Amino acid sequence: MAENQNTEWKESWRDEYLKWVCGFANAQGGRLYIGKSDNGTIVGISDSKSLMEDIPNKIQTTLGIIADVNLLTEDDKEYIEIVVAPSSYPVNYRGEYYRRSGSTLQQLRGSSLTEFIREKTGLLWDAVPVDNIGVQDLDQNSIDIFRREAVRNRRMDKEDLNISNEELMDHLDLLVDGKLKRAAVMLFYKKPGRIITGCYVKIGKFGEGADLQYQDLLEGSLFSIADRVIDLIFTKYLKAAITYEHDVRVETFPFPRDGVREAVYNALGHNNYAGSVPIQIRIEDDAMYISNRCILPLNWTAETLMEPHKSVPFNPSIANVFYRAGYIEAWGRGIQKICDSCRELGTPDPEYIVFGNDITVKFTALKGQDDTLNDTLDETLNRQDGGLDGGLADKVLNAIVELPEATVLEIANYCDSPKRTVERTIKALREQGKIVREGGKRYGHWKVL
Repeated sequence: MAENQNTEWKESWRDEYLKWVCGFANAQGGRLYIGKSDNGTIVGISDSKSLMEDIPNKIQTTLGIIADVNLLTEDDKEYIEIVVAPSSYPVNYRGEYYRRSGSTLQQLRGSSLTEFIREKTGLLWDAVPVDNIGVQDLDQNSIDIFRREAVRNRRMDKEDLNISNEELMDHLDLLVDGKLKRAAVMLFYKKPGRIITGCYVKIGKFGEGADLQYQDLLEGSLFSIADRVIDLIFTKYLKAAITYEHDVRVETFPFPRDGVREAVYNALGHNNYAGSVPIQIRIEDDAMYISNRCILPLNWTAETLMEPHKSVPFNPSIANVFYRAGYIEAWGRGIQKICDSCRELGTPDPEYIVFGNDITVKFTALKGQDDTLNDTLDETLNRQDGGLDGGLADKVLNAIVELPEATVLEIANYCDSPKRTVERTIKALREQGKIVREGGKRYGHWKVL
């Protein structure tokens, strides 16, 4: 019997053969034999005991399915039969989807992947309903951020938002038969990483090559991350050139804030979270790289992105809510806005790099800034008068950047300083317009201005 739609032979086991198991599960099912040559001759295996323990565990932990693994003997030679049943839902191998077609294994991409997921579930990835998490479990602060931004960006009226959280989720089309969509969990649940690995953002400041100088991990709902990430980048990771125009202090950063914000929000909205890989932001003196997992529409390239194109979001439910909050555009104009912001600052257009299932946008830093004029927020605060302790002020600001929802006591513990002293420092920072408290005492958060 030759290899066919439902049969595959391998002489020995390699973990990459989990792709074949994935391919069978996403098609009609099948049998994978370990210990058979390409012509079907039994060559046997020597480590059957360990393989009989390892293979079932790897199938379950990596693919999330259970397969029958049988040890067979013929002519005193042992070989393994892996029986894979067809799955009723899409199965992925490390964020990539495979399907058996004839005697070949095919990776699904672009529109083929979209149609496959729609065929299996009738839903896109972010529209799949989630068990055991209800509207009452969502993070109120994240919902408040959405309400604030939707009104501020004039995408929704305040009167339309004066409804219960459950009505809001229904209005945003985030409920399916009374269950929250996966998009709702990503957008508003405080710890989406509990059900979706890789739902966070990594930011790193690099010197030469692999010289990582410092880094941050931003976790939480997508709205919580979006509300913090841009301020963190521009207060902690970047220096501004200081000039004066008619005695007015002007700060010029090396990267366009509007363009960086648009690129980061695009990554948050369009990331392929099934890949379990976080969004990564690498910041160097001369460049900034924003990377995320992606599945572009069929035949799209990096060049396509730089041309006028329609909006084809990979996560339509997430994209719809981000649009209503004013975070992204709905007509494919986001990249044009990024280019415009770069030209306004005087830097080259961004460069888009597509490599496999990863997409990276590269910003080039503004050239010609006088390093002697470079100034950081820390240095600025240390020159403030009014009796403010610059060292403690720095610590308080760092605490607010990293823990925007912290209480005064938690900030004091972070700074290792008495609560009363920290209270006085916070009061001085607020009076000087350096920080602001938004959203009230219970559900609010601090913000560095």
